[in-house]
Amino acid sequence: MPVIETTTESGSGSMTRAKKPPLWKREIAFLSSGKKQVKKFKQKELIQFFRGVGSMLKAQINTADAIKYYSHGLPNKKMGEALDQIREDIMNGISTHDAFRRSNCFNDMTVGLIRSGSDAGRLDQAFAALAARMKTDMTFKKQLKKVVMIPCIVIPVLFGAFVVAQVKIVPQVEDMLSQVKQEPDPLTKAAFGMSHFIQDFWPLIFAGAVGVILTLSFSKNAQTFVLNLMMSKWRLLKNLIMSLRQLTLLSTIRLLHSNGINLAKSIRVGATSVKGSALYDEVVEAADSYEHTGVALSTAFLTYTSVDEQVCHMMAIGEKSASIDDQLGLLSDMYKEDSENYMETFTQVVNAIVIITAVSLIAAVFISAFLPIFLMGPRLMQSGL
Repeated sequence: MPVIETTTESGSGSMTRAKKPPLWKREIAFLSSGKKQVKKFKQKELIQFFRGVGSMLKAQINTADAIKYYSHGLPNKKMGEALDQIREDIMNGISTHDAFRRSNCFNDMTVGLIRSGSDAGRLDQAFAALAARMKTDMTFKKQLKKVVMIPCIVIPVLFGAFVVAQVKIVPQVEDMLSQVKQEPDPLTKAAFGMSHFIQDFWPLIFAGAVGVILTLSFSKNAQTFVLNLMMSKWRLLKNLIMSLRQLTLLSTIRLLHSNGINLAKSIRVGATSVKGSALYDEVVEAADSYEHTGVALSTAFLTYTSVDEQVCHMMAIGEKSASIDDQLGLLSDMYKEDSENYMETFTQVVNAIVIITAVSLIAAVFISAFLPIFLMGPRLMQSGL
């Protein structure tokens, strides 16, 4: 990977940061589920599954029976069939993690944690940890969807009302003025000029808007470009997304490493939690460097990834004091708090933008369609009409 010219001094010498890929080549996802699932289950269903089976395992019920009891009468028949197949594989002597992998319903991170839990005899804790992580992930996703959904509905509706007013209502007002032979005042004249422009070009505007929506809906490259362009121009959005990515990555690595998986493998499997983002390739390269060249983990992350320097600093502390799990836990808590703060600020800013946009569109409709009527009344009375 090419590197930039600037260097950063540390205890192990000078190091270079990896050069970021061009804007249009960076990936978009930041809370990806990792390996693509063949059978897609809702996250809420998975949380309930891990919690339910984990509680039965804690009560000393064996894995096959716990899955059998949970899948019996399950409303989601497809999920029930998948769990029954997993139970049969386990009863036929296949290891628990291999049975989950064979189902093609769970990503690498989930399978890796199940394996570590089985090897350490703490499968109930692994299931509980998976449920807790998915709950946090789902909470942030719901907040993001809620914030984005409102402007995506309100602004197009108001913009459509604005265009209809310019095309249908304003021409009628203009005809009324011409019939009574009244010259529009400067403000009304400007409003009519804008209406003429909309009338001439609204098909192109509509086609362009539909084209943009379809492109963003189906083109991953377009989504990537727009998101990264917004991140480059809007610092708050960049901070929010990077906090969520680093929270997801660090909490997953800690989850895996604390349950018995070696650090290099924990990093590789943890990278799948941000697969689809530029951070994924960076973290995998850092893991390879850490495992094969023997450099310190903090040095590998500082050299090959774009994570915050605070992450590298606390990793270095964890390596020196043999408390890497504790440092990862502190980092996870820190980024969770940061993400919550950024999310709250982002919500307030988006709501303010929606209100300002809505008021502007409504004011534009009022000025162009109704204000001329109000202004025309006194002039008609003065003219005796």
